[in-house]
Amino acid sequence: MFDNIATAWPELIQALLETLYMLILTIPIAVAIGTPLGTILFLTRPDSFLKWPKFYLILNGFVNLIRSFPFLILMIAIIPFTRLVVGTALGTTAATVPMIINAVPYFARFIEQILLDVNRGVVEAAESMGANKFQIVWKVLYTEARSGIANAVTIVTVSFLSYSTVAGLVGGGGIGDFAIRYGYYRYQTDVMFVTIVIMVLFVQVFQFTGNYIVRKLDKRL
Repeated sequence: MFDNIATAWPELIQALLETLYMLILTIPIAVAIGTPLGTILFLTRPDSFLKWPKFYLILNGFVNLIRSFPFLILMIAIIPFTRLVVGTALGTTAATVPMIINAVPYFARFIEQILLDVNRGVVEAAESMGANKFQIVWKVLYTEARSGIANAVTIVTVSFLSYSTVAGLVGGGGIGDFAIRYGYYRYQTDVMFVTIVIMVLFVQVFQFTGNYIVRKLDKRL
């Protein structure tokens, strides 16, 4: 048992580093693009500030379209686009392209819902004091929603830690590729058990860190 684990350990560490690399690329880009996209969804709703129902209908439909693709199918469907962006459809960097495309609308929908949950009384108070739309969004909505946004980042990080394992099915590397090689082809259950334990620990660390940040940002706690 321990011989198998010792033999596989360097590859396991490499796989974990590849998975973290995918997350380090995916999550910040998803937050950077998904936050303004979700804000635009919120602002253009028929009952919101800008009231652009036709634009909202188009943008909302586009977000729903991307989110409706199962991740594995999306990875395969956009292989030509992935090659165009990074020059190859294989490897860890290539796997981040569909992850980002999937994560952006996922996070944007979180942002839209979080902003909808902000107390309207706070927004109306800011409007009565003469705040413009930019000030309302930046200084009121984002400030009031900051704990919710931190919670959304935590949820997306944990979710896409799982999504990253699918990348192994199409040569994306990471922990999914490691699991296929050792768990499926070699059937080394001892190595798989250690891998599962490490992944559970990763999830717990991400969740605990996210919950701690949420508690610090939430003014109600």
